[in-house]
Amino acid sequence: MKMTGAQMVLSCLEAENVDVVFGFPGGSVLTLYDEIYKKGLRHILTRHEQGAVHAADGYARASGKPGVVIATSGPGATNLVTGIATAYMDSIPLILITGQVARPFIGTDAFQEADITGITLPITKHNYLVKDLEELPVIFKEAFTIATTGRQGPVLIDLPKDLQAEIGDFHYPHRVEICGYKPTYEGHPGQITKALALLKKARRPLIYAGGGIISSGAHQELLELSQSGAIPVTTTLTGLGSIPYDYELFLGMPGMHGTYAANHAINESDLLITVGARFDDRVTGKIEHFAPHAEIIHIDIDPAEIGKNIVAHIPIVGDIRMVLKEMLKRFRKGETEEWCRKVKEWKNSHPLRYKQEESGPIKPQFVIEELNRHSGGNAIVTTDVGQHQMWTAQYYRFKKPRTLLSSGGLGTMGFGFPAAIGAQVAFPDRLVICIAGDGSFQMNLQELATAVHYQLPVKVAIINNHYLGMVRQWQEMFYEGRYSHSSLDGSPDFVRLAEAYGAKGYRATAVEEVGPVIKKAFNTPGPVLMDFHVDPEENVLPMVAPNTSIVDMIGGE
Repeated sequence: MKMTGAQMVLSCLEAENVDVVFGFPGGSVLTLYDEIYKKGLRHILTRHEQGAVHAADGYARASGKPGVVIATSGPGATNLVTGIATAYMDSIPLILITGQVARPFIGTDAFQEADITGITLPITKHNYLVKDLEELPVIFKEAFTIATTGRQGPVLIDLPKDLQAEIGDFHYPHRVEICGYKPTYEGHPGQITKALALLKKARRPLIYAGGGIISSGAHQELLELSQSGAIPVTTTLTGLGSIPYDYELFLGMPGMHGTYAANHAINESDLLITVGARFDDRVTGKIEHFAPHAEIIHIDIDPAEIGKNIVAHIPIVGDIRMVLKEMLKRFRKGETEEWCRKVKEWKNSHPLRYKQEESGPIKPQFVIEELNRHSGGNAIVTTDVGQHQMWTAQYYRFKKPRTLLSSGGLGTMGFGFPAAIGAQVAFPDRLVICIAGDGSFQMNLQELATAVHYQLPVKVAIINNHYLGMVRQWQEMFYEGRYSHSSLDGSPDFVRLAEAYGAKGYRATAVEEVGPVIKKAFNTPGPVLMDFHVDPEENVLPMVAPNTSIVDMIGGE
C-alpha cells in the first residue's frame, strides 16, 4: 500500500492500538499533524512539551500501556528531555516522536535543528533517526517492542520533515527480531532452587520490593509469597500499592524517610529477598551498614542491576512474576513466627506520628489523611517531589498497584499535575488526585488550561507551606537554619489562578476547613484546585541523615 511517511506513522500507531497521543505541534511535524487532523486520532494538546511527556508518563504508569508523545524539532524536542529522563529512571514505557529538519539540512545548524538522538542517548532505552522511509514501519515495531518488553523504558524516533511527505510502500510487521536484544524471562532453575533452600532455613527473612513488581504485574504473587511463608514486606516508593497498606506484615517504606519497622527489619534480617528494586541510595543509606546480617536474593529482569550497588548471594535474572510463580510451586515455609512477632511489635510501638492541634496550624500529614479518608483510599494519586511526596508515601493508604504515580529515581518537580492529566485521560471515570507542593506546582501550572479545555476532573491539593519545603528542611537540619533562597514569597493566589484558567479553587487556612474543602472539591465537576495553608516549618520525620545507617533515624523514636 502506498502511503506518505506521515500516513505510515498513523498506521503504525493504529496497528499498536494507540488510542491517544500527547503533544505540541510545530514546523517540522506539521505534515504529521495534518494527518492526525484527517485521521481523527485523539490528541491531547498540552501547553508545554514537558507537560506532554509527563502526561504520557502518567498515562503509562496508570494504564500499563505505552504513552505516546509528539513534539517538533529543536526546542520542542529538547523540552522533552526532563520527562524522558524521568521515565527512564523509573522504567516507564514511552514512544517519543520528534520532528527533525529535512535530511539535506541535518548537520548544518538549520533553523530549529537539534541532535535529539545524541542528546537523549543516555536517557532512552533506544532511539532512532529515520533516514529511509522503507525502514519506518520496522523502526516503529522495534520501538514498541523495546519500550514494552524486558525492563521497560522510553524509545525516541526522530522523523525528518521531508520524510513525512515522501511516498513509499507500507507493510507493518507482526513481529521483529532485534539483534542483541533478548530479554530473559524465565529464571534459572538452579538459582531458584538455591533461593528456595535459603528461604527454608531463614529465620528472619524480609521481602524488599520495588517498582518492578508493578511493571511485571506480580503483586498477587508477592502477596502469596509473603502469606505462604509468613514473610514481612517492605516496598520502595515506586512499589507502594503492590501490597495493601493494611496487610499485617506490610512494614511500610524503608530508607531515608522510611518507617522504624522497615528500617530495623532490614538491619536485623538474615535473608533479604529483593524483587524489582535496585538498592537506591535513598533506601540503603551508608552501603557498608545496609542489611549487615543478611544474605541477598536479588530477582530482576535487568541483569545490569544485579550486583551494581549491593552484592547478591543468589542472583536471579528474569521476569518477576514468572520467577515468583515458579518459586511458589516448590516453596516450603521456614520457622518465622518469632520474627513476625518482633516486626509486628516494632510496627505497633513505633508508628508514624504527628500532632494536630485543633486551634494550631494545619499539619500537612492531616491533609493527606483527610484526602485518604474522603477518597476511601481508592483514588489514583500523583505527586510532585519534596516533603508532600514523602508525607503522601507515609500517610496515604495505598491498596492497589498503579495508584501512586510519582517520580522516584529522578525526583522531578513539576511531574505530578501533568501526570494526573495523563492518568485521568486513561481513566476518565476514576478519582485522580494530584498532591503538589507550592514550589512544584508552579513548574507546570500552565497545564490548568489543558485540564479545563478537556474537562478532566483532576483534583489538585497544594500543600502550601510557602517554602521549597525539603530544601528548607535540609537547611534547618544540616546548614544551621540558613534558609538560602528557599522561601517562596511572591507565589500567586492559587485559588484566583485556578479561577483565571476557568477551574474551581478552594482554600483552607484552619483545621476545621480541611475536610469540608476536600468534600466540596470531590463533589465539584471538572478540575478543582485546593490550596491548603499548612505549618511552614513542619518536617518530614523520621529521617536518616546522608551517609549514615538507616537505623540512625532522626525522629524515629
